[in-house]
Amino acid sequence: MPEPIIKLKDLEITYNLGKENEFKATLGVTADIYPGEFVAFFGPSGCGKSTIMYSLLGILEPSGGQLLVKGANPYTYSAEEMVAFQTKTIGIIYQAFFLINSISVIDNVALPQIFAGVQPAKRNKWAKELLSKFGMAEHGEKFPDNLSGGQCQRVAVARSMVNNPDILLADEPTGNLDSISTKQVMDSLEKINMEEKKTVIIITHNAAQLSYCHRVFYFKDGRMQRIAPNPEKKQIAKIDRQKILVTEMQRLSKIYPYLNPIELKVKSMVNYLTQDFDFDQILKMEEFTQLMIERKIDKKEYSKLLATPLRKGGAGVDESVSKTMSFRVDDILTQADDAMRFRRRFMDNTFIGREKDLVQKLTDHIAKQYSGDLSRVQKRRLKDLVYKRIAGLVSKEEFEDYLVLSLEEGGVEIPIKEMKKMTLYYEKLLTQGSLDKGHGH
Repeated sequence: MPEPIIKLKDLEITYNLGKENEFKATLGVTADIYPGEFVAFFGPSGCGKSTIMYSLLGILEPSGGQLLVKGANPYTYSAEEMVAFQTKTIGIIYQAFFLINSISVIDNVALPQIFAGVQPAKRNKWAKELLSKFGMAEHGEKFPDNLSGGQCQRVAVARSMVNNPDILLADEPTGNLDSISTKQVMDSLEKINMEEKKTVIIITHNAAQLSYCHRVFYFKDGRMQRIAPNPEKKQIAKIDRQKILVTEMQRLSKIYPYLNPIELKVKSMVNYLTQDFDFDQILKMEEFTQLMIERKIDKKEYSKLLATPLRKGGAGVDESVSKTMSFRVDDILTQADDAMRFRRRFMDNTFIGREKDLVQKLTDHIAKQYSGDLSRVQKRRLKDLVYKRIAGLVSKEEFEDYLVLSLEEGGVEIPIKEMKKMTLYYEKLLTQGSLDKGHGH
């Protein structure tokens, strides 16, 4: 586990300290950010997220607590050390592009190296490489006022990388852009994070951008409310794995607010299958899993596609692993139909005496995830709990609590490790069995 590249502990930042109009912009913010993470400071305007960015940049000294970047407090630096810190350790992208219209795009990108005294041939070569990396190579000789807003911001992204900083801060980088340009800029930032292994921090109030991040730091009224890991990203920070795998539709819909129910189910299923495959493999898995969820291919075809090499259009998964995955997906989708039938009949009040059969089938599915043998009492209580959960009478947390509660106290008395496995499986089943247009039978 690497050391945090940024460490905040009880951080407080106060404007106009000691004056009548003193204002505490942040209150006791504690967070660790690790090398190679893509994180978001998320919240409404005035919540303190940009204030922390200014403090990280070395231009707004904290009034309390601790701020460390690469293990050091930048506010102890000399003037020369601070200049080096602000040019080589941290790169910055603003909402306003701050490009100079009187010089070419190449010169705008190379500008920080001009000030550093780098020779023209060397800096121009590097600027061209960066522009090419972000799809702007053919625009190098143009002037910024001849570019679109999205193109200008990609030039600004290239400029932020010219000194090869360890950390990239982006303050509302897509605030002035349309949806197409926004995606292009966010894809560029993701590319920097994935390929260059740079730590990327975006300051945003746009929920649609959160899917790019490993973790999201939620701010409100100067306080950090919570930290949420993205279940679709392999985590760098040490996090309770169970929290990563919680993928109920409600949580996914917050991270991916513009996806439809089928797309959310695809992400849920792929997350259940793996946390350890690379980006291209995961994209292919999502593509093939959607075909399975929509019943456009069967288990055999799904397994074959997973095992086909990437260069031939498959996911490049080992054949034995692909068979296991296809079995799991088919198993869950088949069982999810029982959950869907129950919910539909429960909502329509059309059970006609079959609700007990459906609940029993669901209970049998969940019981198979338990590695031991359940007693008659445990089976009866598990069945009752399964019914209460699918009927919406208990929450997931209450379901977990009753699973581990002792028999004497009215619970099922399942070991915690087994409880987590059973709950995870049931929640996946319920997610796939949720009612929506376009799913199932």
